[in-house]
Amino acid sequence: MTVPPLKKQRTHPDAANARIYEATASAPVNIAVIKYWGKRSEALMLPTNSSLSLTLDQDQLQSKTTVRVVVDADGKENDAALWLNGNREKLSGRVTALLARMRALRVTKEAKDASIPRLASKPLLIASVNNFPTAAGLASSASGLACLAFAVNAALQLELPPADISALARLGSGSACRSLFGGFVAWDMGSKPDGSDSVARQVASETHWPNMCALILVASATQKEMPSTAGMQTTVETSPLLQHRIQAVVPDRMAAIEKAIAARDFDSFAEITMRDSNQFHAVCLDTFPPIFYLNHVSHRVISLITMYNQVKSKSNGRKYTVAYTFDAGPNAVLYLLKEDVAEVLRLVNSYFPNDVDSASGSAVDEYYGLSKQFLKAESKTVEQTEKTLEAEVSKGVKKFEETGGLKRIIYTTIGDGPRILGAGETGETVSLFTEAGVPK
Repeated sequence: MTVPPLKKQRTHPDAANARIYEATASAPVNIAVIKYWGKRSEALMLPTNSSLSLTLDQDQLQSKTTVRVVVDADGKENDAALWLNGNREKLSGRVTALLARMRALRVTKEAKDASIPRLASKPLLIASVNNFPTAAGLASSASGLACLAFAVNAALQLELPPADISALARLGSGSACRSLFGGFVAWDMGSKPDGSDSVARQVASETHWPNMCALILVASATQKEMPSTAGMQTTVETSPLLQHRIQAVVPDRMAAIEKAIAARDFDSFAEITMRDSNQFHAVCLDTFPPIFYLNHVSHRVISLITMYNQVKSKSNGRKYTVAYTFDAGPNAVLYLLKEDVAEVLRLVNSYFPNDVDSASGSAVDEYYGLSKQFLKAESKTVEQTEKTLEAEVSKGVKKFEETGGLKRIIYTTIGDGPRILGAGETGETVSLFTEAGVPK
C-alpha cells in the first residue's frame, strides 16, 4: 500500500509549529452470507465458526475515519480522543486494545530506526462518520473498526500489508477483518490458541461476479435492543443448536458456497445464503432467554421473496432469483443479479407502501437513493408482465397493511476494500478535522 507523504509541519493552536501526522481512510460494509455468531475467545475475538461475506460498494455504504497524531502538542502519552458522527465518545476496551497493539508495532519500528519520527506514544485524535444507520444491522462496527485500523496504519506509518491490518481490526470487531478486502471474503476460524490462523482471505475479487447486486430494505434505523456482543455470549452459553451448527453445518456450507461463488452458480449461492440466515435466527431463538432480531416487516419480506422465487421459477427456469439474508437486526439484504433488480424493486414497492412515491425531490432521493433509476417500467409490455407476476405472488402473500414499513431502500453492488483518501498535503480537503483539531 502506497501512502502519500505526510505533512510534517503546520501551525497548531496548542503548540507553536506543532508537527501533525494525519491520514483519512474509508472502508466498506460487509454483509455475511455464512454468519459468524459466538466467540471461543473474547480477548482475542476468535470465532466459534468460519464465515463468509460480500463487501459492498463503499461509494454507497462506508465508514470514513481521520486519525491525527499531534507530535508536539500537550497531552498525555498514549492518550486518544474519539468522535463518532460528530459526537464525543468514550473509547471502548476493544478500541483501546487495538490502538495499544498498533502503537506497540510503531515502538518496534522506531527501535530499529532512530531516524524516523517518534510517534508511538503521541496523543491520537480520531474522527469517524458513517453514511448509514449505526448499530441497526448494517455492520457499522465492522466497517468502522476496519477503517480505524487502516487509517492508524497510515497515520503511524506502519506500512503493514492488508492481511496484517485485517488481523488487527479483528481485535476491535470480529467481522471487521472481512472489511479489509473487497469482493467475496472468508474469515477462517482457525484453531490455534493465539489466533494467528484466524484470518480473513479474499475468495474472489469484486470483479469476479460483476452483475451481483444488493438491495437493502431498511426496516428500522434505530439501535437494536440486544447488542451483538451480549447476544453472542448468551447464545454460546445456552444454545444446543449453536453447537450443532458449529460442528455439523457451517464447515460444509463454507465449502459449498465457495464452490458456488467460483462457478457463479446463483441458485446454489441463494439457497445456502437463505438457509444460513434462517438457521442463524433459529439459533438466536434457541438462546435462553431468546433473542429477537427480526420484526414483522422482516417476516413479511421473507414470505414475499419465498413466494416470488416460486412464481418466477416457472418462467425463467431458475430455482431462485433473489436471496434474502438478515444480520443481527431487522433489515433485509437481498442479493440478486442486476438484470433482476428493477422487477424485484417494483414488486417490493407494491407490497410495502410508502409516503414518498407521491412526493418529490429530497424525500424520494433519501428513500430510494440509487435504486430510483429502477422505479419506472421500461415498457407497457414489461408493466403488464409484472402485474401478472404480482397477481400470482399475491395469492400466497398479503400486501403489508401499514404505510412506512420500510424506512429506506439502498441499491448497491460489490465493491473494493479500504482506501486512503488523503494523507498529509493530500488530506487537507478530506480530513474530518479542522486545522484546530475540532471535528468538522
